[in-house]
Amino acid sequence: MRERLWLAWRATRQLLRSAGLALASLLFLPVLVFTAVVTVMLIGAGVLPETVLLLRKLAGAKRSGVAAWTGEEVPEAYVPLVGTLSERVRTAVRDQGTYRDLRWLAAHFLYGWLLAYAALLVWIFALFVDGVWCWLLGHRALVLPLVGRLAYLDAAWSRSLLEPSADARRSNELAERVEELTATRAGAVAAHGAELRRIERDLHDGTQARLVALSMRMGLARRAYDNNPDAARKLLDDAQDQVEEALTELRHVVRGIHPPILTDRGLVGAVRALAAGSGLDVEVAEKGMRDDVRAPAAVEAAAYFTVAEALTNAAKHSGSRRAWVELARTPRALSITVRDEGCGGVDETGGSGLLGMRRRIAALDGIVRASSPIGGPTTIEVELPCVW
Repeated sequence: MRERLWLAWRATRQLLRSAGLALASLLFLPVLVFTAVVTVMLIGAGVLPETVLLLRKLAGAKRSGVAAWTGEEVPEAYVPLVGTLSERVRTAVRDQGTYRDLRWLAAHFLYGWLLAYAALLVWIFALFVDGVWCWLLGHRALVLPLVGRLAYLDAAWSRSLLEPSADARRSNELAERVEELTATRAGAVAAHGAELRRIERDLHDGTQARLVALSMRMGLARRAYDNNPDAARKLLDDAQDQVEEALTELRHVVRGIHPPILTDRGLVGAVRALAAGSGLDVEVAEKGMRDDVRAPAAVEAAAYFTVAEALTNAAKHSGSRRAWVELARTPRALSITVRDEGCGGVDETGGSGLLGMRRRIAALDGIVRASSPIGGPTTIEVELPCVW
């Protein structure tokens, strides 16, 4: 009986909240009338989008209540109200979600109060019927379970009114996908621009400066060759050293564009080379990777730079002496996991390199998950979709 009472009380609270939302619907009615009047008069069309947003919040509150009671989310499909005022008004008027919410608002004002009153009547009958039937005769409650059924009925009606159609959900998913791709493209363009500026800076400040100095030394050696062969020979030796340094910097720039080791040894071999030169004790594991089946070049390059950035961060900031790298091949993706047991607390806004990593991965429609609680460990998981 105590369990039945508790369930009935939970259902009653759910119905009372629904009745409170129905009261809010009644109070919202003057807002709707005012919005309709000023919109028709064309003097307050800017109020329409704000009213629609408020309507969406009311419907969202009901969706949250239904999800809390039933354990199942109620999906929503709205067109974002963005752009100029005329575009927002046009979207608010044409969005089917607006009319779906208005239909729910009108119906909920009726059944929200009706079911709440019905629950109060059930409680009155339950005090007499179940009070005698359960407490005196020792049988199971007969009337109290009806309160829970009323709460489920309220949730079912609300779900049927608020749940978007399949076409609306597909349209909303497509719009979200377009928005996501737009943001991803902007991030990819920004990352590409930053990479070009880095290459230009490396060439200008490093290789170009050395080549200019090399040209000057060659000129000095040419002028000194007849009068002072020993000085000319010394200048030529210095020029040769500068040529070697310039070649080293050029190789560094080339590795920043596309590491040749990826072409020569593949992703696993390139990652093992990174691990050997990282300064940490790095353990590399692989699952399902094959030398004869390779991912696309762009995917391998993104994976390589991700591991390089993660190991560099671990060596500089983590304080750990060990790290683990795992490469895993799945039917439709390449997964990378880099973990260290350092101090953790990675801040993405503090120049940790995670922002650039996210942009690089997002350009390939990949996913980055970073976990770095204070005290460690730090784990970076990357999933890059690809066809093997």
